[in-house]
Amino acid sequence: MEKLMKTILKSIIFFVTWLVLSVLIPIPDSLDDAKWRFVAELISFAAIIIITYIFYRTDKDNIIVFPYNKSIKDLVLAILAGFIWFFLPFCLLKVFGYLEISSKNSIDMLPLWIFSAFINTIMQELLARGYIYQLIKREYNLWAASIVTTLIFTFMHGGAFEAGPIAVINVITMSLLMTIILEYSNSLVIPVIMHFIWNTFGGIIFGTVSLADDYPHLYNIKITGNQLISGGGFKMEGSIFVFIINIIMIFIVYYLYRRKKSICK
Repeated sequence: MEKLMKTILKSIIFFVTWLVLSVLIPIPDSLDDAKWRFVAELISFAAIIIITYIFYRTDKDNIIVFPYNKSIKDLVLAILAGFIWFFLPFCLLKVFGYLEISSKNSIDMLPLWIFSAFINTIMQELLARGYIYQLIKREYNLWAASIVTTLIFTFMHGGAFEAGPIAVINVITMSLLMTIILEYSNSLVIPVIMHFIWNTFGGIIFGTVSLADDYPHLYNIKITGNQLISGGGFKMEGSIFVFIINIIMIFIVYYLYRRKKSICK
Protein backbone atom coordinates (compact mmCIF):
# COMPACT_ATOMS: atom_id res chain seq x y z
CA MET A 1 0.00 0.00 0.00
CA GLU A 2 2.86 2.39 0.82
CA LYS A 3 4.44 1.79 -2.59
CA LEU A 4 1.10 2.40 -4.30
CA MET A 5 0.53 5.69 -2.46
CA LYS A 6 4.07 6.90 -3.23
CA THR A 7 3.67 6.07 -6.92
CA ILE A 8 0.28 7.78 -7.15
CA LEU A 9 1.55 10.83 -5.27
CA LYS A 10 4.65 11.15 -7.47
CA SER A 11 2.56 10.84 -10.62
CA ILE A 12 0.00 13.41 -9.48
CA ILE A 13 2.66 15.91 -8.36
CA PHE A 14 4.51 15.45 -11.66
CA PHE A 15 1.41 16.01 -13.79
CA VAL A 16 -0.05 18.87 -11.75
CA THR A 17 3.30 20.69 -11.57
CA TRP A 18 3.65 20.48 -15.34
CA LEU A 19 0.08 21.72 -15.77
CA VAL A 20 0.58 24.68 -13.43
CA LEU A 21 3.88 25.70 -15.04
CA SER A 22 2.31 25.46 -18.50
CA VAL A 23 -0.76 27.54 -17.64
CA LEU A 24 0.51 30.22 -15.27
CA ILE A 25 3.30 31.73 -17.37
CA PRO A 26 1.75 34.65 -19.32
CA ILE A 27 2.15 35.05 -23.08
CA PRO A 28 2.18 38.59 -24.57
CA ASP A 29 -1.00 39.31 -26.54
CA SER A 30 0.98 41.53 -28.92
CA LEU A 31 2.52 38.50 -30.66
CA ASP A 32 1.10 37.40 -33.99
CA ASP A 33 -0.60 33.99 -34.20
CA ALA A 34 2.42 31.93 -35.26
CA LYS A 35 4.74 33.41 -32.62
CA TRP A 36 2.07 33.22 -29.91
CA ARG A 37 1.53 29.52 -30.59
CA PHE A 38 5.29 28.90 -30.66
CA VAL A 39 5.75 30.56 -27.26
CA ALA A 40 2.79 28.61 -25.84
CA GLU A 41 4.23 25.30 -27.05
CA LEU A 42 7.71 26.29 -25.89
CA ILE A 43 6.44 26.98 -22.36
CA SER A 44 4.73 23.58 -22.13
CA PHE A 45 7.82 21.92 -23.60
CA ALA A 46 10.19 23.68 -21.20
CA ALA A 47 7.91 22.79 -18.29
CA ILE A 48 7.98 19.06 -19.08
CA ILE A 49 11.78 19.13 -19.55
CA ILE A 50 12.32 20.92 -16.22
CA ILE A 51 9.94 18.78 -14.18
CA THR A 52 11.25 15.58 -15.79
CA TYR A 53 14.83 16.57 -14.95
CA ILE A 54 13.93 17.39 -11.34
CA PHE A 55 12.12 14.09 -10.78
CA TYR A 56 14.87 12.19 -12.56
CA ARG A 57 17.56 13.74 -10.35
CA THR A 58 15.63 13.20 -7.12
CA ASP A 59 14.69 9.58 -7.85
CA LYS A 60 17.16 7.39 -6.00
CA ASP A 61 16.79 4.67 -8.66
CA ASN A 62 17.24 6.76 -11.79
CA ILE A 63 14.76 6.01 -14.56
CA ILE A 64 15.56 6.22 -18.26
CA VAL A 65 12.89 8.76 -19.19
CA PHE A 66 13.87 9.16 -22.85
CA PRO A 67 15.17 5.82 -24.13
CA TYR A 68 16.66 5.94 -27.60
CA ASN A 69 19.12 4.21 -29.86
CA LYS A 70 21.29 5.47 -32.69
CA SER A 71 20.06 3.04 -35.33
CA ILE A 72 19.55 4.71 -38.72
CA LYS A 73 17.38 1.74 -39.69
CA ASP A 74 14.96 2.47 -36.83
CA LEU A 75 14.84 6.13 -37.84
CA VAL A 76 13.98 5.25 -41.45
CA LEU A 77 11.37 2.72 -40.30
CA ALA A 78 9.82 5.35 -37.99
CA ILE A 79 9.44 7.81 -40.87
CA LEU A 80 8.05 5.11 -43.15
CA ALA A 81 5.64 3.85 -40.48
CA GLY A 82 4.51 7.41 -39.75
CA PHE A 83 3.65 8.05 -43.39
CA ILE A 84 1.84 4.70 -43.70
CA TRP A 85 -0.06 5.36 -40.47
CA PHE A 86 -1.39 8.70 -41.68
CA PHE A 87 -1.72 8.26 -45.43
CA LEU A 88 -3.33 4.80 -45.45
CA PRO A 89 -6.63 5.94 -43.86
CA PHE A 90 -6.34 9.30 -45.64
CA CYS A 91 -6.03 7.62 -49.05
CA LEU A 92 -8.81 5.14 -48.25
CA LEU A 93 -11.15 8.03 -47.49
CA LYS A 94 -10.12 9.77 -50.71
CA VAL A 95 -10.29 6.70 -52.97
CA PHE A 96 -13.76 5.75 -51.73
CA GLY A 97 -15.03 9.29 -52.21
CA TYR A 98 -15.43 10.33 -48.57
CA LEU A 99 -12.71 12.99 -48.71
CA GLU A 100 -12.03 15.73 -51.24
CA ILE A 101 -9.34 18.41 -51.29
CA SER A 102 -11.35 21.52 -52.15
CA SER A 103 -8.92 24.45 -51.99
CA LYS A 104 -5.53 25.67 -50.79
CA ASN A 105 -4.69 28.33 -48.21
CA SER A 106 -1.67 30.56 -47.76
CA ILE A 107 0.07 30.18 -44.39
CA ASP A 108 2.49 32.77 -43.08
CA MET A 109 5.52 31.36 -41.23
CA LEU A 110 4.65 27.76 -42.08
CA PRO A 111 8.04 26.39 -40.83
CA LEU A 112 7.41 27.97 -37.41
CA TRP A 113 3.96 26.37 -37.20
CA ILE A 114 5.50 23.00 -38.05
CA PHE A 115 8.29 23.45 -35.49
CA SER A 116 5.67 24.36 -32.87
CA ALA A 117 3.86 21.11 -33.66
CA PHE A 118 7.17 19.26 -33.31
CA ILE A 119 7.95 20.50 -29.80
CA ASN A 120 4.31 19.89 -28.85
CA THR A 121 4.72 16.28 -29.96
CA ILE A 122 7.86 15.80 -27.85
CA MET A 123 6.04 17.35 -24.88
CA GLN A 124 3.07 14.98 -25.29
CA GLU A 125 5.25 11.89 -25.57
CA LEU A 126 7.36 12.86 -22.55
CA LEU A 127 4.21 13.47 -20.53
CA ALA A 128 2.45 10.28 -21.60
CA ARG A 129 5.39 7.90 -22.04
CA GLY A 130 8.20 9.57 -20.13
CA TYR A 131 8.76 9.68 -16.37
CA ILE A 132 5.28 8.62 -15.21
CA TYR A 133 5.19 5.70 -17.62
CA GLN A 134 8.66 4.46 -16.66
CA LEU A 135 7.94 4.95 -12.94
CA ILE A 136 4.77 2.84 -13.00
CA LYS A 137 6.41 0.24 -15.23
CA ARG A 138 9.31 -0.06 -12.77
CA GLU A 139 7.14 -0.20 -9.65
CA TYR A 140 4.44 -2.46 -11.12
CA ASN A 141 4.40 -3.69 -14.72
CA LEU A 142 3.98 -2.78 -18.37
CA TRP A 143 0.20 -3.23 -18.32
CA ALA A 144 -0.32 -0.86 -15.40
CA ALA A 145 1.93 1.74 -17.02
CA SER A 146 0.10 1.40 -20.34
CA ILE A 147 -3.32 1.85 -18.74
CA VAL A 148 -2.37 4.92 -16.70
CA THR A 149 -0.52 6.70 -19.48
CA THR A 150 -3.29 5.91 -21.97
CA LEU A 151 -5.71 7.63 -19.59
CA ILE A 152 -3.36 10.63 -19.44
CA PHE A 153 -3.04 10.70 -23.23
CA THR A 154 -6.83 10.50 -23.64
CA PHE A 155 -7.29 13.31 -21.11
CA MET A 156 -4.86 15.43 -23.13
CA HIS A 157 -7.10 14.88 -26.18
CA GLY A 158 -10.34 15.68 -24.37
CA GLY A 159 -11.87 17.14 -27.52
CA ALA A 160 -12.31 13.58 -28.79
CA PHE A 161 -15.20 13.13 -26.35
CA GLU A 162 -17.16 15.74 -28.28
CA ALA A 163 -16.50 13.83 -31.50
CA GLY A 164 -18.13 10.63 -30.26
CA PRO A 165 -17.09 7.11 -29.24
CA ILE A 166 -15.11 6.29 -32.41
CA ALA A 167 -12.89 9.35 -31.92
CA VAL A 168 -12.27 8.38 -28.28
CA ILE A 169 -11.43 4.80 -29.28
CA ASN A 170 -9.09 6.16 -31.96
CA VAL A 171 -7.21 8.21 -29.35
CA ILE A 172 -6.98 5.19 -27.03
CA THR A 173 -5.71 2.86 -29.77
CA MET A 174 -3.28 5.54 -30.94
CA SER A 175 -1.81 5.71 -27.43
CA LEU A 176 -1.57 1.92 -27.21
CA LEU A 177 0.16 1.84 -30.61
CA MET A 178 2.75 4.40 -29.51
CA THR A 179 3.32 2.43 -26.29
CA ILE A 180 3.88 -0.93 -27.95
CA ILE A 181 6.20 0.73 -30.49
CA LEU A 182 8.17 2.22 -27.59
CA GLU A 183 8.48 -1.20 -25.97
CA TYR A 184 9.42 -2.93 -29.22
CA SER A 185 12.03 -0.37 -30.28
CA ASN A 186 13.17 0.68 -26.80
CA SER A 187 13.25 4.20 -28.22
CA LEU A 188 10.93 7.13 -27.56
CA VAL A 189 12.27 8.78 -30.71
CA ILE A 190 10.15 6.51 -32.92
CA PRO A 191 6.79 7.39 -31.30
CA VAL A 192 7.81 11.06 -31.43
CA ILE A 193 8.54 10.87 -35.17
CA MET A 194 5.33 8.98 -35.97
CA HIS A 195 3.23 11.27 -33.80
CA PHE A 196 4.85 14.33 -35.39
CA ILE A 197 4.11 13.09 -38.92
CA TRP A 198 0.49 12.45 -37.91
CA ASN A 199 0.08 15.92 -36.40
CA THR A 200 1.91 17.78 -39.17
CA PHE A 201 0.15 16.22 -42.15
CA GLY A 202 -3.14 15.70 -40.36
CA GLY A 203 -3.28 19.04 -38.59
CA ILE A 204 -1.22 21.61 -40.50
CA ILE A 205 -1.17 20.30 -44.08
CA PHE A 206 -4.63 18.77 -44.56
CA GLY A 207 -6.62 19.82 -41.49
CA THR A 208 -8.04 16.33 -40.96
CA VAL A 209 -6.71 16.11 -37.38
CA SER A 210 -7.48 18.53 -34.56
CA LEU A 211 -4.62 20.45 -33.01
CA ALA A 212 -5.07 23.63 -30.95
CA ASP A 213 -7.77 25.84 -32.49
CA ASP A 214 -5.34 28.47 -33.77
CA TYR A 215 -3.27 26.06 -35.88
CA PRO A 216 -3.88 26.76 -39.60
CA HIS A 217 -4.08 24.16 -42.36
CA LEU A 218 -2.69 24.40 -45.87
CA TYR A 219 -5.56 22.61 -47.63
CA ASN A 220 -9.31 22.73 -47.08
CA ILE A 221 -10.88 19.29 -46.96
CA LYS A 222 -14.50 18.40 -47.71
CA ILE A 223 -15.86 15.31 -45.95
CA THR A 224 -19.03 13.61 -47.19
CA GLY A 225 -20.87 10.31 -46.77
CA ASN A 226 -21.48 7.92 -43.91
CA GLN A 227 -20.24 9.53 -40.68
CA LEU A 228 -18.99 6.24 -39.24
CA ILE A 229 -16.60 5.88 -42.16
CA SER A 230 -15.86 9.51 -43.06
CA GLY A 231 -15.74 10.85 -39.52
CA GLY A 232 -18.28 13.53 -40.43
CA GLY A 233 -17.51 16.96 -39.03
CA PHE A 234 -14.62 15.51 -37.03
CA LYS A 235 -12.97 14.18 -40.22
CA MET A 236 -10.31 11.46 -39.89
CA GLU A 237 -10.32 11.52 -36.10
CA GLY A 238 -13.87 10.16 -36.11
CA SER A 239 -13.34 7.63 -38.92
CA ILE A 240 -13.48 3.91 -38.37
CA PHE A 241 -10.71 3.57 -40.97
CA VAL A 242 -8.29 5.06 -38.42
CA PHE A 243 -9.45 2.57 -35.79
CA ILE A 244 -8.91 -0.35 -38.18
CA ILE A 245 -5.41 0.82 -39.17
CA ASN A 246 -4.50 1.38 -35.50
CA ILE A 247 -5.61 -2.14 -34.56
CA ILE A 248 -3.76 -3.74 -37.49
CA MET A 249 -0.55 -1.88 -36.64
CA ILE A 250 -0.89 -2.74 -32.93
CA PHE A 251 -1.14 -6.46 -33.73
CA ILE A 252 1.79 -6.31 -36.16
CA VAL A 253 4.07 -4.50 -33.70
CA TYR A 254 2.91 -6.67 -30.79
CA TYR A 255 3.77 -9.79 -32.82
CA LEU A 256 7.23 -8.38 -33.58
CA TYR A 257 7.62 -7.43 -29.90
CA ARG A 258 6.76 -10.96 -28.70
CA ARG A 259 9.06 -12.52 -31.30
CA LYS A 260 11.89 -10.22 -30.27
CA LYS A 261 11.42 -11.17 -26.60
CA SER A 262 11.38 -14.89 -27.41
CA ILE A 263 14.59 -14.58 -29.45
CA CYS A 264 16.29 -12.69 -26.60
CA LYS A 265 15.43 -15.52 -24.22
